[in-house]
Amino acid sequence: MLDSDKKGATKQGCYWVYYDPLQKSVLYDYDRRHGLDAVQKVLSDYQGYLQTDGAKVYECYAKVPGITLVGCMAHARRKFFDAKAADKTLAEHALTLFGAVYAVEKHIREEGLAGEEKLAFRQKHAVPALHALHTWMLQQYKGGLRPSSPICGAIEYSLRRWEKLTIYATTHLLDIDNNKVENAIRPVTIGRKNFMFAGSHDAAQRSAMLYSLLGTCKALGINPFEWLKYVLLRIHTHPMSRIKELLPQNYNAAIAAQS
Repeated sequence: MLDSDKKGATKQGCYWVYYDPLQKSVLYDYDRRHGLDAVQKVLSDYQGYLQTDGAKVYECYAKVPGITLVGCMAHARRKFFDAKAADKTLAEHALTLFGAVYAVEKHIREEGLAGEEKLAFRQKHAVPALHALHTWMLQQYKGGLRPSSPICGAIEYSLRRWEKLTIYATTHLLDIDNNKVENAIRPVTIGRKNFMFAGSHDAAQRSAMLYSLLGTCKALGINPFEWLKYVLLRIHTHPMSRIKELLPQNYNAAIAAQS
């Protein structure tokens, strides 16, 4: 963002993005720091599953009582996409095995499986597919790959995180990856091509609020324009003590159209 104290200078800030799949809510938390302090500010009282992209800043949460750290299969798979240029044969074989794992999740979505039915299908189909992938990676890793090669790096990345990557298959509560967070980040990525800086730290915080609200609208299947119009027409007379009523989670398009 632009530095208000020095013309033409800039400072760094960071958006930390969180997604709650049960509530379908998105949170953009802006912080000047890119480290553990920024994460702890949000997760200080959190208990439950925490699915991340494998960044080192989250590793300490594997030792926090009440938190189960979960890996992202999409990030593991992406390493093999990146390795295709250096070793096409091995990388494509790995991607075929990943494809079998993801085919299970596709079937679950298409059939609308949930709860114990979803878990039973994962146990029957995902576990064998994961075992085949893991066995192949172990064979290749022990078979004399050049340590500095991209394919070796991709395999090592997955093997180091294998337990975390496969936790999703032990429950119906989790997704196979955190692509929903990646999708929530996309507007910022697109925005960077249109505007290079936030005007200040305060402006970045205000942007984070808007990204959170509109991202939650998208996750809930709400038209962001209609929700924003609804709020702006009412917020000037709405009691602050009931401001939560205007959040996307409490918006009902049918009722809004009648009011």
